Amino acid sequence: MSRREEPLGRVSRLLAPSVFGLLFLVAWEVLARVNQIPVYILPGPLLIAETLWTDGPSLLGSLWVTLQIAFAALIAAVILGLGLAIAMSRSRWIEASLLPYAVILQVTPVVAIAPLIIIWADDVFLSLLICAWIVAFFPIVSNTTLGLNSTDRGLDDLFRLYKATPGQTLRYLQLPTALPYFMAGLRISGGLALIGAVVAEFVAGTGGSETGLAFRILEAGYRLQIPRMFAALVLLSLAGIAIYAVLDRLSHLILRRWHESALPKDR
Repeated sequence: MSRREEPLGRVSRLLAPSVFGLLFLVAWEVLARVNQIPVYILPGPLLIAETLWTDGPSLLGSLWVTLQIAFAALIAAVILGLGLAIAMSRSRWIEASLLPYAVILQVTPVVAIAPLIIIWADDVFLSLLICAWIVAFFPIVSNTTLGLNSTDRGLDDLFRLYKATPGQTLRYLQLPTALPYFMAGLRISGGLALIGAVVAEFVAGTGGSETGLAFRILEAGYRLQIPRMFAALVLLSLAGIAIYAVLDRLSHLILRRWHESALPKDR
């Protein structure tokens, strides 16, 4: 592919899903109007957009509360996950001892343990943070550990030959090798942190002036305000897409000069 054709490819990648999404929304609106589906069962996209416009300020405030939990959980997952991955890469005994428990946290449904966490934690925000962290933690640990253990054996022997210290080997060999794996795990954990925050809010069911978007969805469902529920779901979806796009762009900026996954295909 030539450099002249590359912008056209980018436009096509944006245009194709946009056209498909527009056709889907038109078909949805026509189906709702022709069949006269009650709005408390399936509102049309135009009504959802109108509700999003009128109720947007209050929903955006609730979305910000949910995003605060998600961002805090993601930061905690990065710090603890990266530290645990480095520790497990330095010692097989540590990996054998701790990795099974990380897997247990991943496979245990957070809905099942969220009530216990909410009871044990004194602060509501802390309990929601722990629940979201549990969901976002494992991809960073597993991907980063895989990356740290994927260093080239020849380069590792070369570092040993030149008597490099463990810290030098970690800094100049293992961490650069693990960086693409870490960024892949980070992109996954970004969306999972948002999911974990929403699930925790569903279980907690906290109300009040500073409540998350999940409670607004529950509240709208109880009152049969289905257009408002759909509007909140749209905001959550847009937030998840934005988180992934930002993390994907960050990964590209970090890796674009040296890693094969981010280099232009026509080089």
